[in-house]
Amino acid sequence: MLNLIITVFILLLGSALCSATETALLSVSVIRVRQLAEIKKPAAIALLAIRENMNRPIATIVIMNNIFNIVGSIITGNIATQVLGNRWLGLFSGLLTFLIIIFGEIIPKTIGERYSETISILTAIPVTAISLVFTPLVWILENVTAPFTKGSKRPTTNEAEIKLLANIGQQEGIIQSDEAEMIQRVFRLNDVTASDLMTPQIMLTYIRGNLTLAEAKTDIIASQHTRIIVIDESIDQVMGFALKQSLLTAMVEGSGDQKIANLTRKVRFVPEIIRADKLLKNFIESHEHLAVVVDEYGCVAGVITLEDVLEVITGEIVDETDKTVDLQEIARKKREKMLQSINTLHSQPKADDSDIKIGNTN
Repeated sequence: MLNLIITVFILLLGSALCSATETALLSVSVIRVRQLAEIKKPAAIALLAIRENMNRPIATIVIMNNIFNIVGSIITGNIATQVLGNRWLGLFSGLLTFLIIIFGEIIPKTIGERYSETISILTAIPVTAISLVFTPLVWILENVTAPFTKGSKRPTTNEAEIKLLANIGQQEGIIQSDEAEMIQRVFRLNDVTASDLMTPQIMLTYIRGNLTLAEAKTDIIASQHTRIIVIDESIDQVMGFALKQSLLTAMVEGSGDQKIANLTRKVRFVPEIIRADKLLKNFIESHEHLAVVVDEYGCVAGVITLEDVLEVITGEIVDETDKTVDLQEIARKKREKMLQSINTLHSQPKADDSDIKIGNTN
């Protein structure tokens, strides 16, 4: 009788360990595993290798589980026949099946899902070692199941999931509301373009490069910008930009007769359709803070700064020198007024010859 109890216990324990391990390995977060692997612990590194290629470890665990369930049941049945006789064998088989379902499957898998990280770390190295032992058999199973398991690898996560996690983290108090909002805003960088963020041409302030510092003194001092666009003959002929501080310094040093063109720096030109994420990368790599936006015909559409791109993430940035917050909104209103004026002129009836009065000459 003692042999039967020990055999049943080993069968249930082995089945439970296999079920819990399989569920834990499938449930643990890949992102969390990669985070643990950065600590360089052997168990975490082994777990990462398992998570990146699950076919062999899972095949090994399935083999082990079936050995316990099938072979173990056969051995247990033989011992039960000797101990209990054929009369009680049917009842014993039913009871053993019930015990395997409860204590070998349901409870272990529930525990494996609930404590997936801990169990995965504990079993990663043993599973790797057992996989090496069963390599020939696992290789056969891999080749048999290959036609059914091949396919494109699913991404670890996606944009929608990250946004959802940010919202959940905010609701659970893990991250602050402003942090969650900023995470949401980051994903807007590849949704907006330079034309959406730029200061439109109609709102640009600029100075001509052929003027001297003395001639442009009033405009330089009145400018609210630290970087001033410098043009040649028209707004579509941008020569570059000049730092307001450099212009003021030159005036203070008595170089009032110096041409503004001599103090002009090169400026980057970007198309209207360039995305904000690429713009941000360009600004960081080139150590620049300003770019001129051109349309499909090469005409100047506006100017965009590093601050404009950062505002997608942080929201509107206004300092003590900003008198106008939303230049794009003002530009839109100006365009609307211009269009209304043009439509009004077009809607007025043209004067006929009969409406023209000619004065009499005496």
